[in-house]
Amino acid sequence: MQSIDLENMKPGKVGQKITHISEHSYVRCPASSHFGNTLTIFSCYSDPGSLKCLSSKGLAPSCDWLSFLRIHCNFSCKNIGGEMEEIQSQSDNYRSSSSSASSPTSRVPSSSFFYLRKPGSLRQPISFEDSPEWEDTDTDLRAEEGGDSINAATTPASPTLSKLNSGSLPSPPLPEGAIVARKIAGASVVWKDLTVTIKGKRNYSDKVVKSSNGYALPGTVTVIMGPAKSGKSTLLRAIAGRLHDSAKMFGEVFMNGARSRLPYGSYGFVEREASLIGSLTVREFLYYSALLQLPGFLCQKSSVVEDAIVAMSLNDYANKLIGGHCYMKGLPRGERRRVSIARELVMRPHILFIDEPLYHLDSVSALLMMVTLKKLAGTGCTLIFTIYQSSTEVFGLFDRICLLSNGNTLFFGETLACLQHFSNAGFPCPIMQSPSDHFLRAINTDFDRIIAMCKNWQDDHGDLSSVNMDTAVAIRTLEATYKSSADAAAVETMILKLTEREGPVIKNKGKASTATRVAVLTWRSLLIMSREWRYFWLRLILCMILAFCIGTIFSGLKHSLSSVVSRVAAIFVFVSFASLLSIAGVPAHIKEIKIFICEESNQHSGEFVFLIGNLLASIPFLFLISISSSLVFYFLIGLQDEFSLLMYFVLNFFMCLLVNEGLMLAVTSIWLDVFWTILTLVFIQVVMMLSAGYFRIRNALPRPVWMYPLSYITFHTYSIQGLLENEYIGTSFAVGQVRTITGYQALRSAYDISADGNSKWGNLLVLFLMAAAYRFLVFVMLHFRVGRRASASRFLRCKMKRSNQR
Repeated sequence: MQSIDLENMKPGKVGQKITHISEHSYVRCPASSHFGNTLTIFSCYSDPGSLKCLSSKGLAPSCDWLSFLRIHCNFSCKNIGGEMEEIQSQSDNYRSSSSSASSPTSRVPSSSFFYLRKPGSLRQPISFEDSPEWEDTDTDLRAEEGGDSINAATTPASPTLSKLNSGSLPSPPLPEGAIVARKIAGASVVWKDLTVTIKGKRNYSDKVVKSSNGYALPGTVTVIMGPAKSGKSTLLRAIAGRLHDSAKMFGEVFMNGARSRLPYGSYGFVEREASLIGSLTVREFLYYSALLQLPGFLCQKSSVVEDAIVAMSLNDYANKLIGGHCYMKGLPRGERRRVSIARELVMRPHILFIDEPLYHLDSVSALLMMVTLKKLAGTGCTLIFTIYQSSTEVFGLFDRICLLSNGNTLFFGETLACLQHFSNAGFPCPIMQSPSDHFLRAINTDFDRIIAMCKNWQDDHGDLSSVNMDTAVAIRTLEATYKSSADAAAVETMILKLTEREGPVIKNKGKASTATRVAVLTWRSLLIMSREWRYFWLRLILCMILAFCIGTIFSGLKHSLSSVVSRVAAIFVFVSFASLLSIAGVPAHIKEIKIFICEESNQHSGEFVFLIGNLLASIPFLFLISISSSLVFYFLIGLQDEFSLLMYFVLNFFMCLLVNEGLMLAVTSIWLDVFWTILTLVFIQVVMMLSAGYFRIRNALPRPVWMYPLSYITFHTYSIQGLLENEYIGTSFAVGQVRTITGYQALRSAYDISADGNSKWGNLLVLFLMAAAYRFLVFVMLHFRVGRRASASRFLRCKMKRSNQR
């Protein structure tokens, strides 16, 4: 290990050689440097024997000395503290050429600058210079032929569009022992004069995004940043072609230089709050996702799943349950987020859109997530995602940034160039402050209220804010500065270059067949229902307890005329309360519908496929509940001891549960909220119990509303009628010693049934048709909800939120 003294180096001079530097050498800097006395150079690639340092002019006194080293290499660093095993950032010819094409001519391309720290001090924050001024010429570091040093040279011309789109540019070799990730053919994305209007979205204007321009290249990370309600997610959805029907988009979006919508399988979109299946392991979850998405053989899909697990660094969690169980916790929030991204990677998309990948993550989880995404971009995939705020370490891993405020684009370009942009506009970033914090402070209007509240307060360090200007004025200043800057001109030049010629055509990768998806969803639902105790096992226990309680209360009834009313009451209570207890499965239904919505939005599933799979998977469990609770109830009550009558009782109760399951799915698909779904179902069940004809015979009910239509759309009515007809039609009771009456006559005063012996099968048919009708209603509700149409539930929830805020 050797040291190199930089005390004799003069600030502001470019091209001074630092010779005799080997891997893990130390470079000693003056004590005045805010980086401290020692910096470490890690793993120099391509002629590590010598480097050339870059210094920039006009720096603050405390920042006169070298702050960034640009190494023309595959840069790999390993920390001593053990927080990360590897941070790999690309700096190959492709990155250098794309950076030079996108940066203004008055700045050094900043995509390959890396922050250097003291050895062992990885936990200390990284500082940025206070509004540095870059050199006047574009420079690039490359090894001289036949020499042992890296010299500054003019940046070569950018590669052709075909090379940009195909990702065929050369890359340096990986270090020994590194995991070789499967390469992905990325695609260039360009959006030009993109404007999105949503009626009623803003109080002051319907324009959510206003004339936005930008691009994203393969192998790079492009970030859309801004405060809340700045239009980040709307812009991301507009680029991906996933806007709601209520939104209108103006402008152009190009994929590989062509105006076309992204075909299936060419891109992945990860929602801010993606739904995962907690009762499956990570490998199972990704495997079933691959079966739903990909055509082909099972062995091919298994290899794809393993590639996704490696790409998102989930090897240690592959066999763990996502949601855990009563004896083991589920995955942490950061790993869950990575699983949701891995689900989209099984398609090996060219472009990956992520809405807030760091949402609700702590600083360590956010850094690990960003490192994983950076490695994913290194495989060639084009990454575009939104972010609200980031730490300095995370900010340093971005390639390009699109800064939004109230739908206006305040900056688009290289990440470090954004610091210079704010400095040119009069808002330099203070030392020891995170750049993203500084950006959001300048453009977030919510800070005006804080300043107004604390306008007479000052802390020990001075004013509350370093931006002593109204936020609206700051936004207008930044926007005007950007429009007249070289950054905006460079973006227009790059957009013109990327759209002047079409690149490789993005093809549809094909889908799994409908029969395959039905089979996969059926088997997956069976597995979920068998592991999720709240889905059917809890309902099974509750129905068994209910049947036992009712059976013991009404036990000892003899087959006599005096027991008819008691048996009618027992059957009514059993059917009604068992339907009411089924509401315990509402949370599981909500979770399943949310998973379906998430999968269907990415075209992994469909309404018909979901309903058929859910129906086929629920039949065994519903039949298990019906036969177990019916046997307990049937023999405790002492109903007729005939096998055919017992089987009809089981079948009737099974159809009743099937109808009730469809009703629960219909209400759940409307609300997707536990409280409102349970409240609605309880109200519907109570109304159906009142109109079922037990408390008052149906013929005696008031004809408007209660008799027509409520009593005819209540499934309790047909279920109870069928069970009573099954028990009493064809029987007789003795009245005195010489007279007998039929079972139908005995029931006339207690319940309204038909005298026809075959009418019980008619009631069973009605229950079957009602089950089909409720499933069709669920199909319609899911179609409108997933079809991104304005539903009644969304309207009501918005109204309730507004009323609560008032």
